[in-house]
Amino acid sequence: MKKVVLSVVAALALSAAPAFAADMPVKAAPAPAAAPSPWDIAFGSALMSDYVFRGITQSNHKPSVAAYFEPRYNITKDIQLYVGVSGESISELNHAAAEIDLYGGARWTIGPVVLDGGFWYYYYPGGQCINTTVFCSVDNRPLPSLNTMVANMSFWEVYFKPTWNVNDQLAIGGNLFYANSYLNSGAPGTYVSATAKFTASDKMAIGPFGWYVSGEFGRQYLGTTNSFYGLTGAANGPGIDYADYDTWNVGLGLTWKVFTLDLRYSGTDLSKGDCNAFTGDFQASQTGNITAINPGGIGSNWCGSTFIAKLSADLTLGSLK
Repeated sequence: MKKVVLSVVAALALSAAPAFAADMPVKAAPAPAAAPSPWDIAFGSALMSDYVFRGITQSNHKPSVAAYFEPRYNITKDIQLYVGVSGESISELNHAAAEIDLYGGARWTIGPVVLDGGFWYYYYPGGQCINTTVFCSVDNRPLPSLNTMVANMSFWEVYFKPTWNVNDQLAIGGNLFYANSYLNSGAPGTYVSATAKFTASDKMAIGPFGWYVSGEFGRQYLGTTNSFYGLTGAANGPGIDYADYDTWNVGLGLTWKVFTLDLRYSGTDLSKGDCNAFTGDFQASQTGNITAINPGGIGSNWCGSTFIAKLSADLTLGSLK
């Protein structure tokens, strides 16, 4: 009898074991990590002592403010599409209120090489003239220099910008821009340049500051304008064959978190006479700068060597999460 009782108890214990196991808490498998969003937005702003574009001041050697906003979409980890809008304050002969840049393109990363290409539109709202077909000048008064500028300077460029990241510190790149009517002058323009940037490693930081040195050497090729820019100032006069020129810049940057202080020297080889013919500088006054496209000899310092200090902040939406 005792053996029978023990056998029954053992059988009950074995049959109950699965029930006890089922009642025990089971640790849930971790949820799979959410895939990173393919979307991101880059944005920032800057304050500059001078807004210099391809070696020539766009702000009459005065301070300028800038800002940009650039949504990005990563098709894959190596292919990114982007569009953007940026703006800079300027000071031009035709009273344009600002330069507004609308652009879009794609970046393709192939190992250490990044290929960047797209379309850029430069929009200059607020331009005005005494006469839309003849003169455009300061305060609606003809200038002593007789400089003129079209009311609408807006134009477009297509571009290609390859970069080779040699290692974590050194990047070498280039730029190629083409416009069919540079500054809406009728003159085609092609800009080519080579760039280099050395970014210091963390071990080379200066206290809390990172730093870099960078430079660029480029050449702006320009064609002949339409009849608006005739040598005689008449609307039906011959166009001006703008002078091609070299431009360069070299600088040092200090970085801290999202901020960058860039200190840069910039210059061109344009003479003061050719600079005046190209820019329409409303403050041009120096005489004796006679060239083939500037028989009046009025000279401009807008294309000369200058020093630029720029404080900027650059962020991405992803970095704030």
